[in-house]
Amino acid sequence: MNQATTKSTVTVVIAGEEYTIRAEAAPEYMRECAAFVDHTISQVTRQRTLVEAHKAAILAALSITDQLFQARAETEALRREIARLAAKLTADIEASVPPGDLASHHEEPLGSPGATRPGRASAADG
Repeated sequence: MNQATTKSTVTVVIAGEEYTIRAEAAPEYMRECAAFVDHTISQVTRQRTLVEAHKAAILAALSITDQLFQARAETEALRREIARLAAKLTADIEASVPPGDLASHHEEPLGSPGATRPGRASAADG
């Protein structure tokens, strides 16, 4: 089923030029993105005098791409560290539980005959 997507239109200024952007993102988000690009272009032009506008835009795009790639690498490193810690925690928990103790607790699904809710005694418990 195809749902119609709502597109917003917003006018922004980047490097002194006005642009009308139409996208599915919220207008404030689009303004924030445009402001970031504008700021990055400003940084490039401050560092290098007499940079042509299209070259400043390309250098800004390279800078932003570098930031993106670094953030992706950091995210992946964090994911690997979380997976390592989760595996260690699982191993520590399994090592601290007596052998067979985890497997010996067979509970029937709630709603089936004989099933009890956690913390509640059944009539058979006495």
